Amino acid sequence: MSEAIIPSISPAAAQIMTRLQDRQARIGIIGLGYVGLPLTLLFSEARFSVLGFDVDQAKVDTLNGGGSYIYRILPAEIQQAQKAGFEATTDYSRIAEVDTIVICVPTPLNEYHEPDLSFIEATGHAIAPNLRAGQLVVLESTTYPGTTEEVLLPILEKENGASLRAASTTPGSMVDPAHHFFIAFSPEREDPGNTSVARRDIPKVVGGLDPQAAELAAAMYGAIFNRVVRVSTPAAAEMTKLLENIYRCVNIALVNELKLLCLRMGIDIWEVVGAAATKPFGFQPFYPGPGLGGHCIPVDPFYLSWKAKEFDFRTRFIELAGEINTSMPYHVLAAVSRALNQRKKALNGAKILVLGVAYKRDVDDLRESPALTIIELLQHESAEVSYHDPYFPKIGKGRKYDLQMTCASLDHLGQYDCVLIITDHSDYDYETIVNQSQLVVDTRNATRGIASDKIVHC
Repeated sequence: MSEAIIPSISPAAAQIMTRLQDRQARIGIIGLGYVGLPLTLLFSEARFSVLGFDVDQAKVDTLNGGGSYIYRILPAEIQQAQKAGFEATTDYSRIAEVDTIVICVPTPLNEYHEPDLSFIEATGHAIAPNLRAGQLVVLESTTYPGTTEEVLLPILEKENGASLRAASTTPGSMVDPAHHFFIAFSPEREDPGNTSVARRDIPKVVGGLDPQAAELAAAMYGAIFNRVVRVSTPAAAEMTKLLENIYRCVNIALVNELKLLCLRMGIDIWEVVGAAATKPFGFQPFYPGPGLGGHCIPVDPFYLSWKAKEFDFRTRFIELAGEINTSMPYHVLAAVSRALNQRKKALNGAKILVLGVAYKRDVDDLRESPALTIIELLQHESAEVSYHDPYFPKIGKGRKYDLQMTCASLDHLGQYDCVLIITDHSDYDYETIVNQSQLVVDTRNATRGIASDKIVHC
């Protein structure tokens, strides 16, 4: 439910509000990936008709055929959503059919580690000619503070062709309320693979350009989330998301650095973290790994660091954390080389099986996975690299990689000079893997409790 109610709204806003309350509003969701598709299901479960937009015709055809391309979303869930009115399309002229527009498109980094807002900009250009008065537009894509107002809003206002303007709190605005649309930002908080917290139990943060936009966004999300948290502006909501992920990035960097020290000191960092986690206050456990993955944590700190330069401010703490986390795949490379050398084998020509390529356990998501970097590093050193991951029968070409590999079998682990555990999927039988392998380098503590001189922790 919403935490605040404004005393009065315009007739256009009141009309959307009524349609939201009566479940008559049609929801438009742009970007049917790891954020947009789960959001679609939540709205469908709440009896809203959803029109989904995506530029990928294959995805649209799969969804309209009742199928799914995300492992944790079953075809039956898509089919149930269709009964509530869900449909997917690549035709952005149909934007006019919806009452609210939620944008869930990627916000990656470019080759210079600077924000790439091309997906947001392209979406804005696609929406603008089809925008109509009274619609609510909400950006969910993670980005730097100011993007909603400085990037998306100008595109929507300049290119709509109908003299539409966003309702705002600017004093002296002479725009007829009949020519208003409403705009807000609400950061996504999707956590792939998390089965312990229901999506609707995750509080939804919203920041509207004006109180009416905030009210409408709160009403829309209040229909599918158990709590809506208001902040004063879109920029405050954008910064909220960055704070959440930078908090994790910095603490992961801290424990990664301590892991490197503990390795030199002969101390088990996993034992240390586990012991510290018994403290009932003032400590939250974070765990080391081979590098950061997923869309948010490896990317978001760079968004804020880039924006901070506009204000002649250097985010040194954040940049240092980024450097530490970015260096972890190189630590893994050195650890594999060292482990092989101790067995009188060279990395050059060694047969290595990378176990798990998803960026985290039990998900079918390769975005920013450290495994991809590690595979490329090993190949650069002339190792013969194979991989196994139950979620990826093939690895093709992405924005930052071109591997063209096929998932290997686990039937003959003894043929590899080293099995390198990068992603600790829960359905692996680690004891069998250790028994059948010559050497296991474990970056995730997946082999804890298994006594064997074959195992090297790194």
